[in-house]
Amino acid sequence: MDELTLVGLRLKAARTARGWTLERLAGAANVSASTLSRLESGKRQASLELLLPLTRQLGIGLDDLVVATPDDPRVRREPWETGGITVHPLSVESSPVHTYKIRYSPMPAVARDDLKIHDGYEWLYVLSGRMRLQLGEQETILYKGEAAEFDTLTPHALTALGPERAEVISIFNETGARFHTRSE
Repeated sequence: MDELTLVGLRLKAARTARGWTLERLAGAANVSASTLSRLESGKRQASLELLLPLTRQLGIGLDDLVVATPDDPRVRREPWETGGITVHPLSVESSPVHTYKIRYSPMPAVARDDLKIHDGYEWLYVLSGRMRLQLGEQETILYKGEAAEFDTLTPHALTALGPERAEVISIFNETGARFHTRSE
């Protein structure tokens, strides 16, 4: 599918996301409904003269309609190990949300004075094993299939309870990712 066809589909998606009919947008933008229909279906070529009034009415920019499609959507980043933890990146480095598959070796609980605190937010899902989540004074054991989310301004630590290693999917906002996933 070429990029100009996608412009029409993205325009239609923006319109329907707002609950607008074809006629409502066409009327507001002073464009015929048939022209808008042909544009959305890819049967009419997009032009600035046509798109500007439509995007203004929808409250979106032209760049929302023209999004570069990557040649290869696969994430190709090398995993790394540090302190009994293996980190496999699942998102590109420039992503606003950072996702990782992390494998933890069993370790004892972290002393309360050694809990970490930093800006950020974290979500995790246990794929295998058991995880000990220490949040301030509270300790929670997470089993396969369970999820947790927390503000990383709360003193915290994550360790595999054992006896086997544990694997989780962790999602961080950008600030949390900088703290937790440094490979140095």
